This record gives sequence, structure tokens and C-alpha cells, in this order.
Amino acid sequence: MYSTVQVDDACAERERLILEHLPQVRLIARRIHERLPDSVSLEDLVSTGIVGLISAIDNFDPAQNVKLRTYAEYKIRGAILDSLRGLDWASRDRRRKAKQIEAAIAAAEQKVSRSASEEEIASQLELGLEEYRQWLVEVRGLTLNSLDYGSDREDGRKLLETVSDSREHWPSELFESNELERLLAEAIQKMPAVERTVLSLYYKEELTLREIAEVMKLHLSRISQLKSQAILRLRAYLQKRWPLEHGR
Repeated sequence: MYSTVQVDDACAERERLILEHLPQVRLIARRIHERLPDSVSLEDLVSTGIVGLISAIDNFDPAQNVKLRTYAEYKIRGAILDSLRGLDWASRDRRRKAKQIEAAIAAAEQKVSRSASEEEIASQLELGLEEYRQWLVEVRGLTLNSLDYGSDREDGRKLLETVSDSREHWPSELFESNELERLLAEAIQKMPAVERTVLSLYYKEELTLREIAEVMKLHLSRISQLKSQAILRLRAYLQKRWPLEHGR
């Protein structure tokens, strides 16, 4: 039997660990939130993340040779993403637009035999430039699941998984990763410099979109547009050279 003192000490330690890791919850929630529509509440994500944190603390086993911070990140992120899957935040209209942009990029680049400009992509879609840019803002976050799973790094960012979309389409299920990396590097080299910079700062330097906006002296919404366009450009490039449904 545990004494009252032991129980009190355990409760105090549990509370201490929760408070210690609350900033981690907010960081993860904020990074996920910036990829979502404005209608999704950051505080709701934080609340859900706290539930994941408490679960991590209550179930943590030091004998597994995993740091509590690492385990907590997994549980926090998992709780938030599970809650988002219950919402239809990524509407059919947004998914349709993402597919249309991807197809338009491929068609425009086939016409001009180089990386298509925003104006050329918009023209292919029969949209004005500002309306096209609004589409880019609307489709952000459609790669959320693959952005936030499958990495040992703090923010779980793997560009190959982002480009390949859902888990059954991950590179490991499709092709040798070194070949996909070669194609990806080739595609990045061909894209406009400003998009290349955004991807580098986001995936390599792990800056947030807001931080990238400050570094590049561009509006946050513009950085979001450029990132969405870069990802869809990469998808279009890889789809043409290695279809994502290949081998299925």
C-alpha cells in the first residue's frame, strides 16, 4: 500500500511535469495551427494537446529508453491530429482546388518547358492572379498528416512525406528513397528561387512561416502562398516522373 505521503509526492511530481511541458504543448499546437484554416481554434488544439501530454506522463515508462519529452511530443501531436480527423476542415472544395492547381502547374510547365510563373498557372486555371493566390491560401494544411508524422526531429518535417501525401503513398512504399530524393532535388533546383528559399527555411532551418516572413520581408500570407505553390509544384513534377499510385 502507498502511504498518503507517497501519493501526495506522486501527485505533486505529476503536476510539476505537466506544468514543465505545457510550453511544448503550445509550441506543437501553434505549428500545426499555422497550417490550418482560421476557423480552427488554437486554444482548442492546445486543450487537446494537454490531454495528450497528461496521457504521456501517466503512461511514460523510463525503462523503454525514450526521453519523456520525445514521448510527450508523440502523444501531444497524436492527440491533436486525431481530434482534427474528426473535423471536416479540409473540405472537398479545398481538395478539388489543390488537385486543379497541381494539374494546372503540370500543364503550364509542359507548355513553356520550364517552371511556370504564377501568372501562367493562374492563366491555365482561367483565374486572375489574386484569385489564384487566394486558392493557394485555402489549400494550405491539406498535407497536415504527413507533415506531422514519421520523423524523429522535433517538428516532424520531412519534405518527401509532405510531397507524397498520405502514408500509403510514402516513398518507402513506392520506390527507393534515394531515387525519389534525386527527383526531388532536381525539381527543387528547377523551381523559382523564392520558393526554393521558403522550402529551405521551413524544412531545413525549421523556421515557422511567421519567422520566414520576417526573414524574407514578405507578408505572412504571401509566404503561405509560396509554400503551398512550391509543394504542389513538386507534386506535379514527381507525379509526371513517378506517379504516386505507381505499383498499386
